[in-house]
Amino acid sequence: MTLSEEARERLADLVELQPTKNSELQERWGLESGSEVHQYLENELKEYYYRDENSYICATTEANDLVDVEPGMVADEEGDVPSVVRVPTLQRQVFDVLADSDDRSESVVSVLNELREEFGVDPDVEDVRSALQSLKRKGVVEVVYRTVPTFKLAAPREDISVEESG
Repeated sequence: MTLSEEARERLADLVELQPTKNSELQERWGLESGSEVHQYLENELKEYYYRDENSYICATTEANDLVDVEPGMVADEEGDVPSVVRVPTLQRQVFDVLADSDDRSESVVSVLNELREEFGVDPDVEDVRSALQSLKRKGVVEVVYRTVPTFKLAAPREDISVEESG
């Protein structure tokens, strides 16, 4: 299957963001809805993606080989927590301010306040929640359920390299 330049670029986004979901690709690709993302995937990239057991979108090995980007995650030797993840700016900033693995977990609002203080940004609380959930799917953040869900790193910060992508 020959891919257009747009399809190849979008496949690179999928490889870079995996595991991902329709809304993340929708934002990256500037589409109007998740159903547009699904339609595009089915019509243009059907051979190059699959959904994992949690319905997240992942690139096939062939897709990884086709594009010149690093996959969104590189597993460590034990395969527990990825040693490298590639994420958008907000997710990298969240990673930078989030409680370390041996610290007390913190709420979405606490992370939002730290982002404001550390980086001078003021993202929407839903964007922060989404960033935390995406980092959780990538295996570098864990949820601790208290009165509200709280978050912290899944492994010591120095064990994970977070690289900013497009």
